[in-house]
Amino acid sequence: MNDVEPGDTPATERVGDRLRRAREAQNLSLAEIGQRTRIPLRHLEAIEATDFAALPSPTYAVGFARAHARAVGIDDVEVAQEVRRALATLPRAPQYAPYETADPDRVPGRGLAAAGIGLALAILILAGLWYATDLFRPGPGSSEGTMVATPVAVPTAPLPAPVVTPAVQQVRLAAGDNEVWLRVYDAADKTLYLGTMKPGEGFDVPPDADGPRINVGRPDQLRITLNGTALPPLGDGSRPIKDVKVDAASLAARTGGPATPVAATTPAPGNPAGAGTPGNPAPSQPLTDDR
Repeated sequence: MNDVEPGDTPATERVGDRLRRAREAQNLSLAEIGQRTRIPLRHLEAIEATDFAALPSPTYAVGFARAHARAVGIDDVEVAQEVRRALATLPRAPQYAPYETADPDRVPGRGLAAAGIGLALAILILAGLWYATDLFRPGPGSSEGTMVATPVAVPTAPLPAPVVTPAVQQVRLAAGDNEVWLRVYDAADKTLYLGTMKPGEGFDVPPDADGPRINVGRPDQLRITLNGTALPPLGDGSRPIKDVKVDAASLAARTGGPATPVAATTPAPGNPAGAGTPGNPAPSQPLTDDR
């Protein structure tokens, strides 16, 4: 007999079919799974069809499949292993590596460099003349009249104004006009945030996080601020990005220096401190990863 006993998994059953069968056994729809996991419906459909090539990256495929498995009550670790075996048969897409080009605004102009060299030469010449005059000055007891050298004022370059850097550098990640899937993790691969942000939702990266990085499917829809100052997007949205550093020092280096914090506003009556305000919604709670 080739019949499969109830509760058994056929040897040739794909991981997507297994997830779909577990969902249907509990009379759950894909929309209900999406509400529980906050995974877009099109991604859930691709997972149940075992079409992992339709997902942004292998990282998303494993993470989404594990979340689906937990939602329907089956072993997510075993499902993750099956997904990795299925991904091993697919051609690997090239990974995106962030590349920074030289910013012309951060390179001093030729005129400024020439002026600095000229000023340094002038200081050296004046200093040489001063010491040369001192060598020919008559010493004590000389019959000649006392020669008094007139001090020469040496021009000095103006000192640059000190840059005041806030004690705490706060990085905030928020969704733009469309929803955006985001994972934030530290140098030890510990997940700090995992989920799909809806427009207006955001997450404050802990200032004491060790080397925080992100994976994001739509970098053009991710709004990044450093101490309240908006920064340029990390990508144009043509492909997802991964392993991009989002600590304050790395983001400040992209813009040429530390960002200036915006002034704090007083909460309106009836709006408690820390609650969302128009244009500054309250951050969403970070999700945890069981890995």
